[in-house]
Amino acid sequence: MPRANPNSIEIDGLTFHYRVDGPEGAHWLVFSNSLMTDLSLWDDQAAAFGESFRILRYDQRGHGRTGIPAEDCTMERLAADLIGLMDALGIARTHLVGISMGAATCLGAALAQPRRVASLVMADGQAATPTGGAQAWEERIALARTQGMAGLADPTIARWFQPASVETNGEGVRRVAGMIAATPLDGFLRAVRALQRFDFRPGLTALACPALMLAGAADGALPKTLAGLAEAVPDGRFVEIPDAGHLPNIEQPGAFNAALATFLKRGAA
Repeated sequence: MPRANPNSIEIDGLTFHYRVDGPEGAHWLVFSNSLMTDLSLWDDQAAAFGESFRILRYDQRGHGRTGIPAEDCTMERLAADLIGLMDALGIARTHLVGISMGAATCLGAALAQPRRVASLVMADGQAATPTGGAQAWEERIALARTQGMAGLADPTIARWFQPASVETNGEGVRRVAGMIAATPLDGFLRAVRALQRFDFRPGLTALACPALMLAGAADGALPKTLAGLAEAVPDGRFVEIPDAGHLPNIEQPGAFNAALATFLKRGAA
């Protein structure tokens, strides 16, 4: 792969850890990770696309090597973080790819800065907090407070991955479990608030870029939700990844990368 440039930068008083890969002058491709993970969640995608795109990955606030904020997060704040990174790194226009919390982060950025987003990929995420979602997170918050983040790892893995994948993709599953356990408790508690209270649905009809909605076929109601989002935006399409749950980029990286490559071939930034 092209030479990497790991680095950190301060945005609005918080230090963000990020990594840039790929050739200078290539079109930008920015990845945004989920709750309880770090930028290494996208290792397979960086390897697959790093020869053709200038890739930015970063740790969301409170995660990985990025600082922990003093206040609770909002989804608008997470989107502003992404825009701030783009500003600091001189990224005038980019493709955005996000998964779970990162999908909503990218949607918020695309709505806030439409001229700077060439295309949007939302994987296994939503445009608003679902009914019952806030309470479900309260239960997970209580578990984290009593058992620590390591106590969240097993139930989260069971929710995110198909049982067969624990056997067939043990390395990927263990890697994600390690990210969950390593997430700072305070970082989780700050960031999870963004998922409990956000709603970007009013802006969907104004989304200015092509959008790909991706979902693992086994990720509960999300395939239906994301298929609906693809219909709600002006230029959307939906792809379901077979034999995958909440993190298809880990569980089925080949199929995920193929869907992403097909979408990106429509045009560059």
